[in-house]
Amino acid sequence: MAMSTALITGASVGLGRGFAEALAREGHDLVVVARDESRLDDVARELSDRYNTAVEVLPADIADARARARVEERLSDRDRPIGMLVNNAGFGIRGSFVGGDLSAEQQLLDVCVVAPMRFTHAVAPVMVENGAGTIINVSSIAGWVTGSSYSAAKSWATTFTESLNVELKGTGVTATAVCPGYVHTEFHERAGMDMSRIPEWMWLSVDDVVSRALKDAKRGRAISVAGPQYKALSLAVQYAPRPAVRRALGGSFRRR
Repeated sequence: MAMSTALITGASVGLGRGFAEALAREGHDLVVVARDESRLDDVARELSDRYNTAVEVLPADIADARARARVEERLSDRDRPIGMLVNNAGFGIRGSFVGGDLSAEQQLLDVCVVAPMRFTHAVAPVMVENGAGTIINVSSIAGWVTGSSYSAAKSWATTFTESLNVELKGTGVTATAVCPGYVHTEFHERAGMDMSRIPEWMWLSVDDVVSRALKDAKRGRAISVAGPQYKALSLAVQYAPRPAVRRALGGSFRRR
């Protein structure tokens, strides 16, 4: 993977922060995107000092169309090309869809589906023209089970990335869907989810997911799954009869 400028959404915390750290360590310059400008400034200062890399701060709430447009403009800039896009930003919703907060549901789709689609559409032509590029879409194991809108959004992300991986063959550009399970980040806490019953063996670290993702992206793989427990689970839920998957996992993911 040649050194280039990487744009990462949701780069202030969690997996996004992990991707930023790993890519800065490899020698990439960065464009970091998130809502919290002060946190982004801290990330930029820390990574530029530690790795002597250029870090551009682009604060944006990508649930908002005008903010997304600013990110799209940066991605399509041929004079300052982006060589890697990491569509990482996302969040979960606690509770049921029926009778739930429709605005939250819309925001989830804007962040997890609309933004990655538009950002990929903005950057892919530039990458193809340059004959090189990497697109990483952070999806989830949840995309293979039945867990309301979040699972549906992640199912879209995985299928979209697989399709893109095929479409880009021979261009020098690759697309990889990263499908983690439970990861030690702020994700569940922010959604108000009680994860105390999840056994420790089911948890992954940020480094587990990021290192596996970057290795798989370098190999041009369409899907990246970290951890032997999730490699086994991913095979089971993809190839088991759908009624069995719904009975076994649908309820538990919905409650989470």
